[in-house]
Amino acid sequence: MLDDGRPLFQQIAQQVADGVVAGTFPEGAQVPSTTELAVLHRINPATVGKGLALLVADDVLHKRRGLGMFVSEGARERLVARRRTELAATYVRPLVEEARSLGLELDDVHRLIDQLDQEGLR
Repeated sequence: MLDDGRPLFQQIAQQVADGVVAGTFPEGAQVPSTTELAVLHRINPATVGKGLALLVADDVLHKRRGLGMFVSEGARERLVARRRTELAATYVRPLVEEARSLGLELDDVHRLIDQLDQEGLR
């Protein structure tokens, strides 16, 4: 569940964002309430609220007074675009730099990736 070393509110935000990306929470869908998430994870509702507030600030979620939190229009696309950028910066750039330092061409890297994909990334 939670406890990857990051603050709990960030983990809550990540968990809900993951649900949006995966389609568990499609555009317009209501997400679990602060109370539901607090009970589920056995944490303070204020901590959950702080995590959900991050997603509101990022326009992933929006509040409907008296009804709860809902996934905003275009939220999935924005999250996917952000994650693609982070993937490139965190993993792809260092991969390409390491490959170049080993004298590999991009075609070699592509072949390695294809090989791993065919093996099921074991």
